[in-house]
Amino acid sequence: MKKVFGKYCLAAMFTLAFSLHAVAADLPEIEKSGTLKVATEDDYAPFNFMKDGKSEGFNKDMLDELRKYAKFNINQSILPWTGLLAAVSTGQYDMALTGAVITDERLNVFNFTPPWASAQHYFVKRADDKTLNTIADLSGKKVGVQAGSALLARLPELKAMLEKVGGKLGPVVEYQSYPEAYADLANKRVDYVINVVISVNDLVKAKPKVFAKGLPVSGPGYMAWPISKSSPELLAFMTKFMNHMTETGKLAELQKKWFGETYDLPKEPITSADQFHKLAGL
Repeated sequence: MKKVFGKYCLAAMFTLAFSLHAVAADLPEIEKSGTLKVATEDDYAPFNFMKDGKSEGFNKDMLDELRKYAKFNINQSILPWTGLLAAVSTGQYDMALTGAVITDERLNVFNFTPPWASAQHYFVKRADDKTLNTIADLSGKKVGVQAGSALLARLPELKAMLEKVGGKLGPVVEYQSYPEAYADLANKRVDYVINVVISVNDLVKAKPKVFAKGLPVSGPGYMAWPISKSSPELLAFMTKFMNHMTETGKLAELQKKWFGETYDLPKEPITSADQFHKLAGL
């Protein structure tokens, strides 16, 4: 299911998605119950995806390491992306273990663990499309993005880039999953799709005859796990876990395995828009 997304709907979408107060459990309640409830997705390679009926991806491997590190059980539920963050914000789950990009809007509701990957946005086009070579070439073209994603929240950056070269942002189409968006791109129902650079690299590597990597359409960004602002002790616990992964070299190992590179990233949790802007140079 998809729909054309109007330019005035971004703020309304985030207000609706995150309007309820967070009631997630903090670390003392989790330790008392003996269970941490995490929400993941299964259709966003290379972060979370299914292969031969089994979970795969960077976050699957990180979850395996977290199970070794924690002294409590971890209950994983797989949800569609479009409802995942809302389920965490309303306390149905204690945190999200997925490829979440940090944005100003999300920082109104969540704190984020120390980042584990870069999240600059790029456009991807059809491999045989010789018309989309510059940002100006995107003017008026139909773009596909995932519904409820950070790509929507940062589309104003692309809009500003286009206006600077005398262009304009074209129709925006929302998709429930990226495979659906890529299928429409291949079938010429949209002109380009925006995703984080890691996913674009993964897609082009897997299907070089179908898709090609374009240019950056946003400034720097980070991927990290969101935790309710009502759970500061859980955030501190997950920060210690991330430090453990960094110090043991396991984080770099998994970055190399799934992303093909390692990153120089902030080591502290990100809890405010001001802090995020300073770290990202926005």
